[in-house]
Amino acid sequence: MRRIRMTDRDPLAPQNLKTPRAAAVAGIIFSALLITALVLLRLSTPAHPSATSVWLSDPGSRAEVAIALNLVPFAGIAFLWFIGVLRDRIGDREDRFFATVFLGSGLLFVAMLFVAAAIAGGTIAIAGSRLPGADTLALSRNVSGGLLNVYAMRMAAVFTLSTVNIARHTRIVSGWLIIAGLVCAVALLIGIGISPWVELLFPAWILALSLDILAAGGRVSADPVGEHHP
Repeated sequence: MRRIRMTDRDPLAPQNLKTPRAAAVAGIIFSALLITALVLLRLSTPAHPSATSVWLSDPGSRAEVAIALNLVPFAGIAFLWFIGVLRDRIGDREDRFFATVFLGSGLLFVAMLFVAAAIAGGTIAIAGSRLPGADTLALSRNVSGGLLNVYAMRMAAVFTLSTVNIARHTRIVSGWLIIAGLVCAVALLIGIGISPWVELLFPAWILALSLDILAAGGRVSADPVGEHHP
């Protein structure tokens, strides 16, 4: 019986040590890249649609937006890594309902983020040779903006809520992050239309979550085998 217990526990020991650090690093990379991309986009693009044609004729502005859009795929990759490693850390303790919502909302967020970036990138590429028509510019702006602000950020809110619920039951993060996550989710659900800067709350919360995971290291490992607790 003693030999079986040691055999079961040994393969998990290295994983338990590496998982928190890997999740934290992936979350920090995602947050840094997405915050940089969103800030560049907001500072480089005009707030009013009527100024779009003037902005697209400026090579410097197009270059800044192109840099921001090129950061998006790497942010998405880091976010997928963050999701996978965090699920691995939670292990058998995750609730199936919240785990499904957690994974589904995360994948939809990345997918819509990529599509919005691709549409905007296509418009920038066309503007390098000739200025698109007003209808094309309006359609590109509305579709990419809608995907990012209306749909992707709502999925980010759902992801945050599901993560908060999982964290509340498994106690993998500090209590203040649960409250901050609820505030972030509510702001993304109802406040994204008030100001586009609200979208920075999501990567900022992921950054705080990642730093907490990195600092806490082996908080979860009072139960190294991942058994259920009442």
